[in-house]
Amino acid sequence: MINEIKKSAEQKMQKSLEAFKNDLAKVRTGRAHTGILDHVMVDYYGSDVPVNQVANVTLIDARTIGVQPWEKPMLAKIEKAIRDSDLGLNPASMGEIIRVPMPMLTEERRKDLIKVVRGEAEGARVAVRNIRRDSNTEFKNLLKDKTITEDDERRGQDEIQKLTDKYTAEIDKLLAAKEADLMAV
Repeated sequence: MINEIKKSAEQKMQKSLEAFKNDLAKVRTGRAHTGILDHVMVDYYGSDVPVNQVANVTLIDARTIGVQPWEKPMLAKIEKAIRDSDLGLNPASMGEIIRVPMPMLTEERRKDLIKVVRGEAEGARVAVRNIRRDSNTEFKNLLKDKTITEDDERRGQDEIQKLTDKYTAEIDKLLAAKEADLMAV
């Protein structure tokens, strides 16, 4: 019973950490990486699909992403989708490839992005603490129903606290790395 609660809490905390990693990937730095375009959707014969499913997305250099559509008619649609996305990118087509240069980040914009990242980190920490609270409530209910002893409840809560500390530390580590990445010129 205790192990089931612990296992469930750990899985939920891992999912919260993965969601935080995905949120961090959306916040762009001055360097180009192909993951930036993962959330850009393109109209492909009536259905919206991610850019990477209708084109080859590669890095041309450290500050430029290259998008090469598999079908010629998709060139204009992909370019429009990238331009209309909320990423602030300005693609330019050159023959059969779309070049997406990454604009330089100003100091002010970097600080704004750090605030956003810190907010995402706090949201992830809150999610982990909520999982801890729910698990501790389950332990208290089991104790109230006399399914487990007080010692078992205390031991279970201690294990959940250790998990919480582990995942909170991991979130802080990811946050520090992203802040350093954003401030790198």
